[in-house]
Amino acid sequence: MHELIETNGVPIRAWIGEAPCEEAAIRHLRDVAALPFVFGWVVAMPDLHRNRGSTVGSVIATRGAVIPAAAGEDAGCGVLAARTGLERDHLPRGLANVRAAIERAVPHGRTAGGGPGDAGAWAGAAPSRVLRRWQGLLPGYGRLTRAHPGARHRDPERQLGTLGTGGHFAELCLDEEDRVWFVVHSGSRGAGNRVAAHFTALARAGVAAAGVRLPGRDLAYLEEGTADHDAYLEAVEWAQDYARASRELMMEAVTDAVRREVRAIPRVDRTIDCPHNHVARETHLGEDVLVTRRGALRARAGDAGIVPGSMGARSFVVRGLGRPDSLESCAHAAGRAASPDGAAEAVMAAQADLVEVEHTLRQVVCVRR
Repeated sequence: MHELIETNGVPIRAWIGEAPCEEAAIRHLRDVAALPFVFGWVVAMPDLHRNRGSTVGSVIATRGAVIPAAAGEDAGCGVLAARTGLERDHLPRGLANVRAAIERAVPHGRTAGGGPGDAGAWAGAAPSRVLRRWQGLLPGYGRLTRAHPGARHRDPERQLGTLGTGGHFAELCLDEEDRVWFVVHSGSRGAGNRVAAHFTALARAGVAAAGVRLPGRDLAYLEEGTADHDAYLEAVEWAQDYARASRELMMEAVTDAVRREVRAIPRVDRTIDCPHNHVARETHLGEDVLVTRRGALRARAGDAGIVPGSMGARSFVVRGLGRPDSLESCAHAAGRAASPDGAAEAVMAAQADLVEVEHTLRQVVCVRR
């Protein structure tokens, strides 16, 4: 169940319960709710917290404008999970070699200030399989950066198929039947960061030029019907495509690495890809709107999703229940920011009317920097 928080604009529907929640995040969403183009209501998810420029665990529907900062600086960030034909008995008793193999296969972390020699990017030219995927992304990137040079990243192809830092990870998990799952969490890396920064700056400049006063700089928006609005939507869609391709490449690398260590074929019989930082055109209450989810999953009736838990805690494979009052959304994580396993329990309890749990996963290998 959720609580209704009244504001000076549309209400906030908050699925918080006993889960962690930062008061600063509620204050920020109150400001968002007061914007004239916000549609219906703002949705707040459990484990709500502030991040640079946005509130993690928020769902915002708009008509007539979009807020670039609301999607965060890592558009397309999400989780890709693969259930394999392997079982616990297929894995070696000690998993150190499996972890080392994944670390060798997937660049991760960040060194050299992210510049040349960065351990979290491909050394020299990216592998041929990565460059083939990059060729499919290149035309869209060329259009974007010709029109908006400020959105250019120096070498996005060298970060494609790499993990990055922060909360991003590659994991091996076991479900309740001891089946092996591979899970990868990553986003659009430096290229997506540049897209977010560039269009947020354009939004701030446009609002200032129009003499509009806002409670915070992060609420700056791009109005529908302007070239920058349309360019942002195209750019964020490209970043989401980049992030998805990157996860798929890493999943291939993880699968190959594990195959070499277990001397078995980890046949994949199910995959789930679910972005949790994204902008999408959707229909709600019979109206066509833009929905910005920051740290939230789309959870239409039957939608499959992954809700990772804290380090060493449980993660959950879920199926959406399609609640209209949540804008068909659910939380993207079960307390990773808060860490204790108790936070996972609170998050899942708070959104029991948004999703049903299909599988519970426990991590046995985690690569993260």
